[in-house]
Amino acid sequence: MPAFVSRLRRWFAGAAIVLMLIVAGVYFYARHRVQNALKQVPEKIGLTIQQSATGFSVSKSEQGRTILKIDASKAVQFKQGGLIELHDVVITVYGRDSARYDRIYGSDFEYNQQTQDVTAQAEVQIDLEANPEGTLNPDQSPPAELKNHIHLKTSGLVFNQKTGNAYTNRKVDFQLPQASGSAVGVNYIADTNVLTLNSQFTIRGDSPGAPTLTALRAVITKDPHEVVLDHPRLEMIARESQADQATLFLRDDDTLDRVLASGNVLARVTAPEVAEVRSGQLELTMAAQEDTLRRAVFSGAVTAELSGRQTLQANAGRVQLDFAGKNLLTKVRAEDPVKVIQPQKTTGNSVSQNLELTASMIDFFLTAGSNLTRAETIGSGQISLLSADGRAETRATAGKLEARFDEWGQVTAIHGAPNARIVSKNSGQPDRVSTSAMFDAQFRLGAIESMVQQGAVAYVDGERKAWGDRARYTPDDQILLLTGSPRLVEGGMTTTAHSMRLNRGSKEAFAEGEVKTTYSDLKPQPDGALLASSSPIHVTAGAMSVHGSSAVALYTGHVRLWQDVNMVEAPSIEFDRDQRSMIAHGSGEQPVSTILVQNDTKGNITPVAITSSRLTYTDVERQAHFDDEVTVKGTEVTITAKQIDAFLQARGQAANSSAARVDKIVATGHVVVIQPNRRGTGDQLTYTTADETFLLRGGPPSIFDAEHGKITGVSLTFFRRDDRVLVEGNNKFPTVTQTRVAR
Repeated sequence: MPAFVSRLRRWFAGAAIVLMLIVAGVYFYARHRVQNALKQVPEKIGLTIQQSATGFSVSKSEQGRTILKIDASKAVQFKQGGLIELHDVVITVYGRDSARYDRIYGSDFEYNQQTQDVTAQAEVQIDLEANPEGTLNPDQSPPAELKNHIHLKTSGLVFNQKTGNAYTNRKVDFQLPQASGSAVGVNYIADTNVLTLNSQFTIRGDSPGAPTLTALRAVITKDPHEVVLDHPRLEMIARESQADQATLFLRDDDTLDRVLASGNVLARVTAPEVAEVRSGQLELTMAAQEDTLRRAVFSGAVTAELSGRQTLQANAGRVQLDFAGKNLLTKVRAEDPVKVIQPQKTTGNSVSQNLELTASMIDFFLTAGSNLTRAETIGSGQISLLSADGRAETRATAGKLEARFDEWGQVTAIHGAPNARIVSKNSGQPDRVSTSAMFDAQFRLGAIESMVQQGAVAYVDGERKAWGDRARYTPDDQILLLTGSPRLVEGGMTTTAHSMRLNRGSKEAFAEGEVKTTYSDLKPQPDGALLASSSPIHVTAGAMSVHGSSAVALYTGHVRLWQDVNMVEAPSIEFDRDQRSMIAHGSGEQPVSTILVQNDTKGNITPVAITSSRLTYTDVERQAHFDDEVTVKGTEVTITAKQIDAFLQARGQAANSSAARVDKIVATGHVVVIQPNRRGTGDQLTYTTADETFLLRGGPPSIFDAEHGKITGVSLTFFRRDDRVLVEGNNKFPTVTQTRVAR
């Protein structure tokens, strides 16, 4: 295309000069041939006129060199109408520096003395040829080799001697070394030095696949040195471009400096893929080297569309293309503002989505083969992933965005920094927002594969908030992995761990490694007991999982849960924050361990330690249920049983006190009570802390005293602080009301 443009501008520059030389030369010869009858030499204008057997010759010289020569076979004057005919005219132009060998020739010319018009009655032929060695050869010597000449042909050319204007309404054909063309109608205005090709301007290359340029009209001016085309259209194989108007700006040496196209600018490529660019204006700037494009600038509502292996849509206020070497596109800058939309290919069950990149300014970089390799924003930018159904959207912004592309032009990675921010929107749900110092998005097969954020990561999903040094999100499973001292806060729960996994779809949360959770903002529960205080509830564990709501969490791996002095330890504990309830499970190596307190008859507070295989507790019921191999240890007393229920005192107005007090213990199944001086057995035991009494039933119950032997009955009641035992009997077992054993 640059070579084509170069040939075109040479023709434009030459055509204006040629038309002036034709009409001026023909008129000058005719006037002096008739009026002076070849008897005078008009020395004032430096012409030499000679008559020969074959006709007439007129030449103009300066400093001993011929700059113009006109030859004609004869001239005929008609008295009526003042017409003069010239036949077989040949005009040779050498130029003042002898660097030209341009020839203009035609068979019939006519001069009207009244109107002062010179008219070419037949065809006019024009050959334009450079002669760089003209000064080295004798005067009027033709070039040693004729090459790269430009040939023009027209007819009906009219020149006015008085005004210097010229025109023809007929077709003008021209032939370039590698192109040819035509126009219908030519008009030249001498005062302004403007040449107009009135209509149907066309120029095409001679080689296969060469471009064709057409325009409704072409206007060539000397000052300013430019060519203006109305509705130009450039076509070649699989390519076309057009505009309402195009101006070609020429340098002093007639080389093309730049091109400015305006109004409905269109550039289209149809193979191997379809691409189209529209704008209000396009400016092409040529480099100093011949035929080399340096820059192209689209401006004014620029839109671009690409379809084929990849699909892309773009909008910008201005787009600049930079070229290097042999018109190789190396960089594209879009600005004011920019929006690029690229539909993403999807795999599996993923939802079809569009990738949208917006910024005030974006630079696109290409390889020598014009393949897009990377893009970066100048200033802040935003990347958006939009689902085809419009229900989901993810937006990532940063102070600067950098994108990488594969050989097919599909994005493979995007890096954003600093001040990265990612917002995920889903219909009917609150926005999910995460911020960080930077983010890196990886794409596979055109779809996002993972999103990694680093540096002071903060994540907000409704009431759920999380922090960490690094976060990795994978859309396939909707898992957000937090590492680097992660912290999770939700509904008054704060959790830290080595790593955390948050499922953005199911709302599940998983924490692993030295898990620490604190439940705060608790209101005191006057009707509660073990967990009724307003003090924080703390949990440590190896792992934690939350399913759906954070109100219920499962802790595993050496779990310890406590509030004030009340503590439960177990391999796993499921805790319900709202109900203030728990289910703890033990194992053979680690049973469930629970620490409570009780008040004795003297008002002293003593600890009560309970181990079991399972614990179930609900604070509103104030009942702790222990299962399987339960052991209760208090001050100087141990109770074992298959099951034990510990009933706790309501805290009442003392809900903020530090300990949950045991009110009553009910044990069933293989009950054994051990005190320092006695041992009781039975199927059921009821222990009340108010009077520190033990009531044994079933089995039948029995008490063994090392000094006085064994006591049995239907029920046995004994006291913790003395040796009294109350025995109830029936017909089978005699009733004993009281037994005192001497110490």
